Amino acid sequence: MRNQKSKNKTWLMPVLFGVCMSLGIVWGYQLESSDHIDIGNVKMLLLFWGLSVFITLAVRYSWNKLLLRSRKEKQGITFVSGRTGKGQELKKGYTSDEFFKVWMIIAALNFVVLLGVYPGFFVYDAQTEVIEVLSRSFNTHHPLLHVLLLGGSVAFFHKFTGSYNAGIFFYILMQMLVMTWIFTYVISYLKKHGAGKKYRAFTAAFFGVFPTIVMYTLCSCKDGFFSAFLILSVILMLEWEETEGRGLKRRKAWQIIISAVLMMLFRHNGFYAYLVFAVIVIVAAKFVKEKDRYHRVTFLIAPVIIYFCINTIIGAALSAETGEHQEMLTVPIQQLARVYYYDKDSFTEEEKEVLYTYLSEEALPHYTPRISDILKMYFDNAAYEKDSRSFWRLWLGKGLQNPMSYLNGWFLTSYGYWYPGAVINVYQGNTVFTFTYTDSSYFGYEVELPGERKSLIPFIDAFYRKLSIEKFQQNIPVVSLLFSPAAYFWLFIYLLMTAGVIRRKLGMYPWLLVLLVWLTILLGPTYLVRYTIYLWYSVPVLVYTVLLHNHYAVEDL
Repeated sequence: MRNQKSKNKTWLMPVLFGVCMSLGIVWGYQLESSDHIDIGNVKMLLLFWGLSVFITLAVRYSWNKLLLRSRKEKQGITFVSGRTGKGQELKKGYTSDEFFKVWMIIAALNFVVLLGVYPGFFVYDAQTEVIEVLSRSFNTHHPLLHVLLLGGSVAFFHKFTGSYNAGIFFYILMQMLVMTWIFTYVISYLKKHGAGKKYRAFTAAFFGVFPTIVMYTLCSCKDGFFSAFLILSVILMLEWEETEGRGLKRRKAWQIIISAVLMMLFRHNGFYAYLVFAVIVIVAAKFVKEKDRYHRVTFLIAPVIIYFCINTIIGAALSAETGEHQEMLTVPIQQLARVYYYDKDSFTEEEKEVLYTYLSEEALPHYTPRISDILKMYFDNAAYEKDSRSFWRLWLGKGLQNPMSYLNGWFLTSYGYWYPGAVINVYQGNTVFTFTYTDSSYFGYEVELPGERKSLIPFIDAFYRKLSIEKFQQNIPVVSLLFSPAAYFWLFIYLLMTAGVIRRKLGMYPWLLVLLVWLTILLGPTYLVRYTIYLWYSVPVLVYTVLLHNHYAVEDL
């Protein structure tokens, strides 16, 4: 009976994965090509069933191969010091000298590119954040810590050197050093778990050279810091699970608290994801017998409290304005605007009057399927604060009348996260400081004013410009997957499923935090690589710990 339940379970998960990924591919293709889902398309239905069967069998086959290999390697795995669980022990990580050497190698690889794109990628609301500091007029739209660090660096160096570029370069250089330190810590973690020199060298090269990672290591936007501290928090939690002794656990808990607070201070959605994560883990922990539950509860609750206090104090000290709701209402705004754009006559005069209260009649024709930024600019926050109930009543009523329009309106701003074939080009036609987006908006690339691009290695600058605003790498079969947020997402999910169902790695729960962060971006204004760069950071760790390292017993299929 037990074996039968196990077999049913290990068939259920591949089927679930196959069906979900197939839906992502089929629906994503329809959204990419025609801006809507056609659930009655016979060809697409046949493709869906075919892909579901193929992906399900591929996952099941991979798990069988993993099982056979693990049976052969099940005996004789011992390490030097520390504990991993089930009686197995950890190796040592890098010594201080080794750590510094690897850190400087990764930093040097990034620094060469920084010279090529000097003063760095100053983009994605960078000008807005600097203006807040220069004008001493703050709001809570962007994380205030990031505003102060970025704007303060630019203002300080301009005051003493007369150069805005100097401040931009300094900020990005400091960010690069912190992020590459975190990347090195990740590689040291892999060494503790037995990763060989070749795999560690590959991971170091991945962090130091792969263009998508380098773009955000050298970009002024908050996403680089946020994603790096997110992954560091996960790694520290994994280490806490492997640590014995109250003193060592207490020290690791404090490290987690600091990393988690910094992560939340660099993106608002990090706070919401961590809050849900903490609740889930605390509730689940009640059903697990554990000697030392105190430190886990501490590093789950303390970051939330500390973040709230720091954010409140900074906001009060800067007299930062609040009251913006449009970021949280991106999906409802898009859904209502889509129904109005394609079927204006379905609105009664009374419904139009309510809609115009929040979005003017002049704003609604600016609806664009893949990005809500323009409509958000027109949203009347004062009207929403005065009467939010009418907004939600209208939203619910039109949704019941137009469910597919609502589904399309939501998916069109998020399908790039789950359709591997999506071309990232949500800004098509937008003119920015130095160019107009045409074929691709994979990355912002430019230097916003008051900065100015002054490349010291022009061919590197040209290469990154091509990757950012042309789509050649997104059109190359297989290679395009290496640059696809959706491809990394599905690989991430496959690895988590393999860890949970086949590897029986109960201590993998910290990766749930990454998944929760990913879920928050589905409610965002559009799909961009910047919101998912942490998936690139996650994959080298998960590939090794789940697929290559026999760390726990494998369940029979």
